[in-house]
Amino acid sequence: MISLFRSYNPVNVLWLALWLVVLRVFYMLVAPGNVEFVFVESFARKLVPLNYEHALNFNVNVLLAGVLVLVQAMLINYLVNHYNLLAKPTFLPALMYITLASLYTPFLTLSPPLICNFLVIWMLSKILAFYKGADIKAKAYDLGMIAALGSVIYFPFIYFVLVVWIAFIIFRPFDWRDWAASILGYATIFFFLAVFYYLNDHLQDFFKIWDPLGTRLPQRITLNYYKYLLLIPVVLIIVLGMFKLQGTFFRSSIMVRKVFQLLFFIFLIGGLSFYVKPTFHLEHFLLCAVPLAIFFAFYFVSATTRWFYESLYFLLVAGIIYFQFNTF
Repeated sequence: MISLFRSYNPVNVLWLALWLVVLRVFYMLVAPGNVEFVFVESFARKLVPLNYEHALNFNVNVLLAGVLVLVQAMLINYLVNHYNLLAKPTFLPALMYITLASLYTPFLTLSPPLICNFLVIWMLSKILAFYKGADIKAKAYDLGMIAALGSVIYFPFIYFVLVVWIAFIIFRPFDWRDWAASILGYATIFFFLAVFYYLNDHLQDFFKIWDPLGTRLPQRITLNYYKYLLLIPVVLIIVLGMFKLQGTFFRSSIMVRKVFQLLFFIFLIGGLSFYVKPTFHLEHFLLCAVPLAIFFAFYFVSATTRWFYESLYFLLVAGIIYFQFNTF
């Protein structure tokens, strides 16, 4: 499977679509018939005056989620190949994203983190585009607006404004105007939201939006211990990828080095931002799928022992399908 997607063959798009179905069809056979989809946070619910939460039956929900994942996978693949992040054109980033977006059953349905992954990809594309730009204030403003828009859809995305500022540190010499532009872009979205609250005589509620930021980090996460078994091949790939990256890091171009540093911070911020939600949901970690997919693709494109990396990927996929049938 890995060897098939290591080459840049347009036919692989069809194989991707087929593989996406394989990774999801088993869950459709055994899952419950009702699922709720909430598109925006409660503080912005009045902006969408429609009762859409239960508008889709389960199969349609999973199908639409699969279509979104396929589109996101192609966007990531284009981005990686366009900027030559893996030194050769390949379809591995798309394959890895489709796989990681099927890791746990909550990942398989429509959710705000899945929608926000479009914004993660958009932010990443803008950051890579301003690497050699002389004046990036307009892009900085856009990035601030994207981070704020994601916060309206899914509040933990509020921390992705840190990704913008970290990108400034990694990619650009210091210019206070870039930072100011990003803050202004971020404030623009919430300014219009404040106006909406004011016009509806609920301005006092607007200031409660940021209350979850004061939530303390939980001491532990309740998760079925069997679910941790699925992380064994994931952690193994991460460790092996780190060794591969360490061996080639200083031989890579400056841009590639900076991109992988940024991906690390996106992964870290996406993973740790879960605590601001009062109820923990596993689908939050879909925010980590974009950087992790690129990192996984780096490992598999540079791995040399075919039987080992094919077996490792097979173990991951077998675990995904097994846990779709067994909820314990």
